[in-house]
Amino acid sequence: MLKKILYTLLTLVLLIVIAVAVFLYTKKPDYQGSAPLKGLTAAVEMYYDDYGIPHIFAQNEEDAMMALGYAQAKDRLFQMELLSRIATGRLSEIFGKDLIETDQFYLSLGIAENSQYLTQNADTTTVYFKQSQAFLKGVNTYIDQETKPIEFHLLGIQKRHYTMEDIYNVFGYMSFGFAMAHKTDPLVSAIQDKLGPEYVKNLGLNIDPQTSLIKTYPADDALAISQSISYIEKMKPIPSFIGSNSWVVGPEKTQNKKVIFENDPHIGFSQPGTWFEAHIKTPQMESYGFYLALTPYPLLAHNRQLAYGLTMFENDDIDLYVEKINPANKEEYIYGNTFKKFETRTYTIAVKDADSVRFTVKDTHRGPVINPVVPEVKTKQPVTMYWVYLHRPNRLLELVYGMSRAKNLDEFKQYPPLLHAPGLNIMYGDADNNVAWWASGHLYKRANNAPTKMLLDGSNPENDSIQYLPFSENPQAINPAWHYVYSCNNQPDSLMSKRYVPGYYLPQDRAKRVVQLLEAKNNWTQTDMEQMANDVTSSVYSDLNQMLLTQINKATFTDLERNAYKKLVIWNGQATQDQIGITIFNQFTYEYYKAMLEDELGPEIFMQLLNTHMGKRLFEPMMRGKYDIWTDNIKTPAQKETQADIQFKAFKNAVAKLEKKLGSDVNQWNWGKVHTVEHKHPFGEIKLLRSYFNVGPFPTDGTNEVLNNQIFDFTDVAEMNVKGGPSTRRIIDFSNVEGARAILPTGNSGNFLSKHYKDQAQLYLKGQYIPMLINETNIKKSKSKFVLNP
Repeated sequence: MLKKILYTLLTLVLLIVIAVAVFLYTKKPDYQGSAPLKGLTAAVEMYYDDYGIPHIFAQNEEDAMMALGYAQAKDRLFQMELLSRIATGRLSEIFGKDLIETDQFYLSLGIAENSQYLTQNADTTTVYFKQSQAFLKGVNTYIDQETKPIEFHLLGIQKRHYTMEDIYNVFGYMSFGFAMAHKTDPLVSAIQDKLGPEYVKNLGLNIDPQTSLIKTYPADDALAISQSISYIEKMKPIPSFIGSNSWVVGPEKTQNKKVIFENDPHIGFSQPGTWFEAHIKTPQMESYGFYLALTPYPLLAHNRQLAYGLTMFENDDIDLYVEKINPANKEEYIYGNTFKKFETRTYTIAVKDADSVRFTVKDTHRGPVINPVVPEVKTKQPVTMYWVYLHRPNRLLELVYGMSRAKNLDEFKQYPPLLHAPGLNIMYGDADNNVAWWASGHLYKRANNAPTKMLLDGSNPENDSIQYLPFSENPQAINPAWHYVYSCNNQPDSLMSKRYVPGYYLPQDRAKRVVQLLEAKNNWTQTDMEQMANDVTSSVYSDLNQMLLTQINKATFTDLERNAYKKLVIWNGQATQDQIGITIFNQFTYEYYKAMLEDELGPEIFMQLLNTHMGKRLFEPMMRGKYDIWTDNIKTPAQKETQADIQFKAFKNAVAKLEKKLGSDVNQWNWGKVHTVEHKHPFGEIKLLRSYFNVGPFPTDGTNEVLNNQIFDFTDVAEMNVKGGPSTRRIIDFSNVEGARAILPTGNSGNFLSKHYKDQAQLYLKGQYIPMLINETNIKKSKSKFVLNP
């Protein structure tokens, strides 16, 4: 009898295992076979290469766009769903109450209403609208015909068709993701409220013309707002846009006398990664591109004739205002000598396993009141947001279409002026030996020179006076006399705009390194560029390290401190996994910031400032003795600290912190032990699922503000885990376009059952690349062929 029971149980277990295996097998993306796609005029062939990148061959562009939508949905449907939900406030519906604040915040911005307006008022006769509809048809056909991804089952997501509004919502989210003002402006106001204007002057808000500038060429409550927005950004299951590198080198500086193009946008790491890679070829056009999920045109692309890419401009395109309420009517706000009435929008947010949440957003003529989505704000005065994205004509769809279809420089340069927001550096190189860069976005200035990096007085109409500038005043360079263009999110010079464009620029470190390397020789090759993109040498750390070594007093060192000091003496300024000096210097950097700033700012404002762009720009000038107002510790009135005192204290604290974390043997303080990267899937928060859905953790080379920019936030526990970095690296040498190469951080598929979910991860960590195939004969040798039939 016992044997019979055991046999029955084993049979049941086996049947369950088989059922699960069959279920999972049906969830794997199919890269071989065929499927019908109604609306095609002819069969479309898709060849998947060794890394799961689809190469789409169609007889016309609309057929190609349908196939692209189908292919994108096959590998990125869950990611599409997340991106479609964020602007419409529907993340809580699948993830629960932890995302309520995120939903409220993004709904309050008004992106969804703007997308609805753009869809309703779209010119449906344009080529890009028709092609976008074709793309959506491909996406929705896949949804109708194929099985749901496993994430849909686990979260209870029902299938639905996507629309033009979803595409515009992705663009809106992208635009806001590039902005910095909403995180920084309230912080500056909080510092002024706490310490006064003299300290604000010592935050590096003004431009230092002695740093590396991109050369143009003619052709409390405030704190609570900043903290809450940073928290919302961390909670959302979609990566943030952070920074980027790009350089395009003219034929005068290359060995083969043709342009070489490089681009690596820096974005928060996640799984799946940001970009879906695909190649399209029709008799009319060809494009090898990198796409955001649920978008029909690539933001980064090349063909045999030209290449383009993007970095963040970092210009200021958001202003925040403190409004004054009419004391006789709380539904009105004061504007000069009159009153204006708040408009309202009311939403009901569905919440998984909880009651729905209803909330109302108030709007002024400038934009939304953000207080209701920042619960820490205690003031009764509304804070409103003016955002360029919602106030200027939106031609983003036309822009990305035009760039992807341009055939030469004359055609391409029509499109950068169309970008209103976000501000982006559009980088360009071509087979005709042209190099170009446009800092694109609608730039403006306030007529009364209002301090836009702080909260403005909303009751003063003069603070509304705005002048948008002609695109000819945007920083830009076409075929400059120095034979290259570059951008590393640093400040452009003032030649074109006649002023320094206000923004939230990153420090000069990467820019300085690019200029150092490019100026050093005139025989660049593709291999050189691939190595340069993985460079881990800081352009400033070596100098600052030498300053530290000469300034601190070694007489009172403990043995451990003396050993740590010796490691800094022999450190070469590089950030590889085996290095020890970078571990000590980065921990010193945190302790130095803390010793300089925390006594005045307090722990909350200090931590909030530390990891902003503004905070990052402070380190080098403070080490060099600038902004000296921060040096003396106000908590020790009997002593006036010097830079040497602060650096000595910071070094000792760094050694103590690392001993606690890594032990007393300095030889074991390798960078790879504290600097690791993990590409996180929303399901990776569940311990049981982490190893299946997350990719990593891995020790990694790189650090903040080197070319291999592996970005981390400083914390108090000596952990420097990577949160973002190069979301792809691309190199195109126009002397051999068929040899162009790129890499993704994990893989091209967002389906964890696909063999292409993480097949590029180890190559990426090693600084290697894979081919971007465009040779039709070689592509069609692939055995992974999928045909879409009419």
